[in-house]
Amino acid sequence: MPFTDWYVEGSSFGNCNCNYACPCQFEELPTQGNCRGFEVLRVSKGHFGEIDLTGTQAALLYAWPGPIFEGNGEMQVIIDPSASTEQRNALERVFHGEETEEMATHWHVFRTMCDTVHETLYLPIDFELDIENRTAAVEIGDVLSSTGRPIQAPHGGGEHRVRIDIPGGIEFTVAEIGSASTRAAAAISLDLKDSFGQWHTLRHGPTGVVH
Repeated sequence: MPFTDWYVEGSSFGNCNCNYACPCQFEELPTQGNCRGFEVLRVSKGHFGEIDLTGTQAALLYAWPGPIFEGNGEMQVIIDPSASTEQRNALERVFHGEETEEMATHWHVFRTMCDTVHETLYLPIDFELDIENRTAAVEIGDVLSSTGRPIQAPHGGGEHRVRIDIPGGIEFTVAEIGSASTRAAAAISLDLKDSFGQWHTLRHGPTGVVH
């Protein structure tokens, strides 16, 4: 059965509980032995079938008791209420990994590895990010607050810039890495301080990352 034709592109920022060199990106075990975090996306260009997704915003919270590949995780989508009913349904399906080839995107992997999918929330999402300068400020209703900044070298000398380049990645091709802190009190709670922060332009479709 063919998939619905869909595409989303936009600026994305995320924060998880791993060290700056997130081991998951290198096929290693997570820093703390478990995985907790979130991501937020503003769609600058997108559609789901005939539904225009341009300008919509959504976020995803996630948590696993161990490495992602062991499963038993939980996830929760949050969509800005400015989206129409049709846009909300489309975004939820995309973030839940539907209409996607098996394991082609990180959203499909996340959904496959989650036993619990919490009810989607519709809350105002306010965020600003600068991918080039690795800065971000996110407020989602009264359930999440997050900031991102460049890594500061412990020996001084100012900002440290590093990127992760994954030619065959299922989330991004190139991402800027920095330091991020997040507190969240939705179905999934977060209390992250100066851990892995990630900035990139996300480009996803039914077959995975669009290069």
